[in-house]
Amino acid sequence: MKIEQLTLYTTQLAKQKHFYSEVLGLTIKNSTKDQVSFAIGRSTLSFQAVAVATPYHFAINIPANHDEAALAWLKARTTVLKSGEDEIQDFDFWNAKAIYFYDPDRNIVEFIARKNLANAAAEVFGAQQLLEISEIGVPTKDMLATYESIQQIEGIEIFSGAVEKFCAIGDEHGLFICIAKEERDWFPVDDKAYSSPFELRLRIASQAYQVSFREDLLEVNRLGATKT
Repeated sequence: MKIEQLTLYTTQLAKQKHFYSEVLGLTIKNSTKDQVSFAIGRSTLSFQAVAVATPYHFAINIPANHDEAALAWLKARTTVLKSGEDEIQDFDFWNAKAIYFYDPDRNIVEFIARKNLANAAAEVFGAQQLLEISEIGVPTKDMLATYESIQQIEGIEIFSGAVEKFCAIGDEHGLFICIAKEERDWFPVDDKAYSSPFELRLRIASQAYQVSFREDLLEVNRLGATKT
């Protein structure tokens, strides 16, 4: 599953624009008074200005061999979120290592090095090593309904977990991280999980989909076929 574009909502558009372009060094693809978009490898991250917004969790894939380099790079730019004393989180059950930090909206952003992917890089770590958006958090009060909606996407399967409390759906290139928001908070800082609205365009093989999440309801629309 490839996440081609993710749109989130913000009350601090100017601060988000500065953070992602000046602090993290992402390339701005488009910018207006109400919206800004950034290139993240094969994906596009967009922020839309609104009057009221709540935080998100999303993840970005980095090269499998760059978790230590990514940590040093991030610590020179922002504060890394810890679990206990650990700055790098070892997800042995996924064969992955992750680093977390806040952006200006207190969105929990994750860099994740997935060791199963053949994407090791020889280059020095930098913004150009951010490969793709690979996760979006979907906190919900109705896990079963959310799962059933996602199942409208042909070929998508559960990657990890179960439908009851935590369920990662998709693959290592793109995952819906569904959690029962009344029972779980966000790792690693136990922040409250909000059903924050988002728009997402994804592709599986040649088929594209538009996904909308609003008011705790996830809607999937099939788009035309795209080039692989």
